[in-house]
This record gives sequence, C-alpha cells and structure tokens, in this order.
Amino acid sequence: MSDARPLVVAALSGGVDSALAAAELVAAGHRVVGMTMRLYDARGTIAGAGRCCGPRDVDDARAVCRHLGIPHYVIDLESEFTAAVVDDFVEAYLAGETPNPCVRCNQHIKFTPLLAHARAIGAEALATGHYARIEPVADGWALRSGVDPNKDQSYFLFSMPGDELPVVQFPLGGLGKGEVRARAAALGLPNAAKPESQEICFVPDGDHAGFVARQALRRGKALPVRGDIVDGGGRVLGHHEGVHQFTIGQHKGLGNLATSERMFVTALEPTTGRVVVGERTAAHRQTIEVKDVRWLAPPRDGACAVQVRHRGSAQPAEVEQREGGRLVVRFADEGVIAAPGQAAVLYDGDRVLGGGWVARD
Repeated sequence: MSDARPLVVAALSGGVDSALAAAELVAAGHRVVGMTMRLYDARGTIAGAGRCCGPRDVDDARAVCRHLGIPHYVIDLESEFTAAVVDDFVEAYLAGETPNPCVRCNQHIKFTPLLAHARAIGAEALATGHYARIEPVADGWALRSGVDPNKDQSYFLFSMPGDELPVVQFPLGGLGKGEVRARAAALGLPNAAKPESQEICFVPDGDHAGFVARQALRRGKALPVRGDIVDGGGRVLGHHEGVHQFTIGQHKGLGNLATSERMFVTALEPTTGRVVVGERTAAHRQTIEVKDVRWLAPPRDGACAVQVRHRGSAQPAEVEQREGGRLVVRFADEGVIAAPGQAAVLYDGDRVLGGGWVARD
C-alpha cells in the first residue's frame, strides 16, 4: 500500500533552524525528504568549518536526516549560484553599489531550482528554516514577518516568487530563537548547539573587498581606480585603494583622514574614484528611487513602511509607482541611509507588500 501522507522537501543548510523545521514536519505526520544545496567549492577555506552550505554543513544536514529517519539528497547548484549571486555581488561592488547576496539567493536559488527539484520527486511543498510566516488572505497569500523581531527574516524574502507562496512553508515563523534551541535539544538533534553562521557564505573571512579584488582578477576585470577621500566641498582628506572597499554610511576603515571630525561615507563615485565623506546626517536620504520592483501583494501607492537595511527597521513612507517597474519612496521622518544596490522592502504592518533595489541617483 502506498503512503498517502503529503510529501514535503525540507531545505537543510546544516544549521539548527532548518533542522528543527524538518523535525517539526516529521512530527506533524508528513513524509519528509531533506535536501541540501551545494553552492560553492569551500575546500581549503575556513568555510569548510561551518559556513552555510559548506562541506561540514552538508555532513551536519546528513546527520540530522539520519537522526530523523528521513532521506537526504545533496543538490549541486554551484553554477547557478555563481551566475546569479556571486557574479552579481562582484559586479555591484565594482560599480560602487552595496549588494545583498542573501536576497539574490532567495530570489534565484532557494525558491526556483530547489522547488523544481522538490516537484521532480513529487513533493507538494518546500519548507525552510526562515523566521517568517505565510498565511492565506482575502487576495491570495501573504508573506508576514516572523513573530520574533530579533530573528525576523522577511526582509530577505521579498523577492521570492509570489505565485509559489502557497507551496512554501516556514515552520519556525511563530517561534523565537531560544524556543528553537530548546526544542532542538529536547529532540536530540545533533546540531542543536551549533553556532549561527554570521558571514556571507562565500566570503568566509568577512573581507568583502579582498574577495571582490580576487574575483575581478580571475574574470579579467579592472578594479576600481585608487582615488581621493574628499569632504562635501571637495577638499581632499585622504586616499583609498578603490570604491569597492566602501559603502554608504560607513565610518570605520576610512584610514587616517586630515580632520578630527567623525566622518561617514555619504557618496561613492566609481567613475572618478572619489569617496565623499561628511557628517552622518549628510548620508541620510529623504527620497529614494527603487528599481526592479517585485510585488507579493497587489501593487499600490500611498502610505506604507519601508526598510532598507537588514539590521534597520521599517520607516513610515509614501510610495508612488513610476513607469518601468520603479517606485519613488518619500520618507516621513529624517530619512534613511540607503546605498545603491541595497534591498528596499515595503510593509503594511507585518505583511510584506514587495520590494526592489535602491537605484543610483
């Protein structure tokens, strides 16, 4: 007799969050298959010691599946990940922008190729360990923030395919991190005490500029030229080795400037090589333009809240749709520090309306 229970694929990164998500599915009576993505070659780097989707993480995911008594598969998506995420990361920094590779990964990898693999084995749904919620609403399905504001990951998920919301599950959306740890320990999951990964998975040492430089050389691309660090009036305060080393709002790592004032990066000029610095308020923007907008709710103008940094908070704003899939966002308060290339995500309360990418002026 065939097993009539619904089949769900659990995307396993090797961390405790996705492990508990899989365990929750098993406890709910689903047939569960674990899938881990192989995204990059981490041999010979410290990424092999526990970064997301590195070799040790694959082993940890396999151990979780063995503990839960479910099958485990490793899916090789390295070429897709390189093209959609790593190349975009490098190109953005070379252009003086600030990319968000986790959003790109969710857009192009976790909820497209992985869903295709899930469907290929007859699965009805794909589950991940993200701290967010998906719920039915009058106009379809809504992506909502996780209930734990300290762990909410909805900001990273705005670019997932909207038509796939009905077949994606986030079992941890109603939990806090402490509760996740406690449940994982109670279930005896082998990675219950595993530390969280903090760095970008393919930049294990956290040296973004060094990574961009190495990748640019491999691709035969010229690095941004050395240039001057100047104040708002054009006075030269110092020098730098390339705009790919900076982001808007940065105040550390500016070197020894010819001023005693605390300076922040307020603008990057990749064509001239200039890095403009000034007081923190000079980096604030009252109005931003957002390109490549993707909607998870019916498109709209008017009042909402907009978040432009993953560690920031959504700020009151008015949005206006423009031609070409763009938005103009006008903030109600003092404005925000927003760098070209960063994700700008729109909220109505805890519902994600959509989002896009901060455009260059």
